[in-house]
Amino acid sequence: MRKYRKWRDILIEQLTADPTAAIGFLQAVMEDYQVFRNSAAVVSAVQAVIESQGGIAEIAKRTNMDPQTLTEVLSSENAPRVDTLTTILTALGCRLAIEPLKAEDCDAEHSGVDASVAPIKSTKAEITLARDNK
Repeated sequence: MRKYRKWRDILIEQLTADPTAAIGFLQAVMEDYQVFRNSAAVVSAVQAVIESQGGIAEIAKRTNMDPQTLTEVLSSENAPRVDTLTTILTALGCRLAIEPLKAEDCDAEHSGVDASVAPIKSTKAEITLARDNK
């Protein structure tokens, strides 16, 4: 009988083998978040990348956070605060960045955004991840 592996185990194995793939993975998840607003998917993706880069203990050292606090942040039903997410992403070797949207991406009807809070055409912005060039 063939033994099947869990998707998450395969994902973590691939992210461990190719750390630059983690940036692309997080980028794709953030782009999905822009449309679907699923913060749980973002947290799950960050957890997978953390696991691929040594786990909670290692990332807690890099962020100067208590491992228990980091675990609580990642297991909370609430999305992490932007400053906390930025600290974690920095420890993972990436950062948040703002870039302009294409006109068709800014249309509230297609972006899943309530039209009453859609960005003004002249201030189109999107959150992206970028690799630090250090």
